Amino acid sequence: MNKLELQKTANEVRKGIVTAVHSAKAGHPGGSLSAADLFTYLYFQEMNIDPKEPKKADRDRFVLSKGHTAPGLYSTLAQRGYFPTEDLKTLRHLGSYLQGHPDMKHIPGVDMSSGSLGQGISAAVGMALSAKMDGADYRVYTLLGDGEIQEGQVWEASMFAGFRKLDNLVVIVDNNGLQIDGSIEDVCSPYPIDKKFEAFNFHVINVADGNDFDQLEAAFKEARETKGMPTAIIMKTVKGKGVSFMENEAGWHGKAPNDAEYEIAMADLEKAGEALCQK
Repeated sequence: MNKLELQKTANEVRKGIVTAVHSAKAGHPGGSLSAADLFTYLYFQEMNIDPKEPKKADRDRFVLSKGHTAPGLYSTLAQRGYFPTEDLKTLRHLGSYLQGHPDMKHIPGVDMSSGSLGQGISAAVGMALSAKMDGADYRVYTLLGDGEIQEGQVWEASMFAGFRKLDNLVVIVDNNGLQIDGSIEDVCSPYPIDKKFEAFNFHVINVADGNDFDQLEAAFKEARETKGMPTAIIMKTVKGKGVSFMENEAGWHGKAPNDAEYEIAMADLEKAGEALCQK
């Protein structure tokens, strides 16, 4: 995919996020929207995957450590062909396979159930170690929230990954600066994030704009070329990216838009889509 196609796809992913959360009347739109470009890049450009064979042995693995942003992952999986986009409207509904957090037993394309913050990276580290022990060449990617890295288990897993030189592991931190209670700096500052990962023997890549595909492409290229140590990509993003009234608003971490807000959000995204079509 070229950059324009990725931008168009990410815009569709955002529409799916807003639609799913609105239909559920609950969920986490802010962090799903900030990571929409990252999800799109991973699933449409970076990872070796096949929607027709979601369990193929040599596939790259992805673990959504910040599992509450499942609407972003689900919307991307639907766009990629793992299941119908119509099913996004069943998010969190009784009997739906699209639960509030990722479930590897019932959702095609989900490699690890997650949601308990801090635990996803541990599972990803285990997968990366398994690949090394088996002599397999698949890569493992995991996405963490910048509020999530306040959890101690994140650093235990990082210490292990650095010690074992897991260069098939890429840890991505969605640094949108906001968590459920407000600014991460005010709640419990994890800064400097890059220096912390460096201390655990990671190759660190700082991405100034994690909503820009050129910068994401450069970062993942550098990660692939890094040998002998795991990579951490710290990407600055905008919480609620793409929806005018959600951008940089901590209040949209975990609530659904009402009908009027849904119309505004979808109009924002339709307008963005039309602008991309004119490029």
